[in-house]
Amino acid sequence: MKTGHMSGAAQEDLEEIQRLAAAEFPNDPAMQQVHVARKLVAQEAKRKGMTLLEYVASLRRHARHAPKAPAVR
Repeated sequence: MKTGHMSGAAQEDLEEIQRLAAAEFPNDPAMQQVHVARKLVAQEAKRKGMTLLEYVASLRRHARHAPKAPAVR
C-alpha cells in the first residue's frame, strides 16, 4: 500500500511490517491489519518516548477531553 505522504524510509518500514504480518498470518487479512496497526502505534509511541501502554493511555486522556460532536438526529 503506497501512500503519498510518507518518506521513503517510512514506506519501506510499512512494507516490511506488512510483509511480516502476511507471513505470520497468511490466511487472515484481519489479523494482518491488526498486527500492522499495533506495530505502527508502537513506533509512534517510541518516537514520542513512551511505551505502547503509556501512548494509548495518553490518547484516551486526549479523547476524553476533546470537544463532543453534536448528536445526530
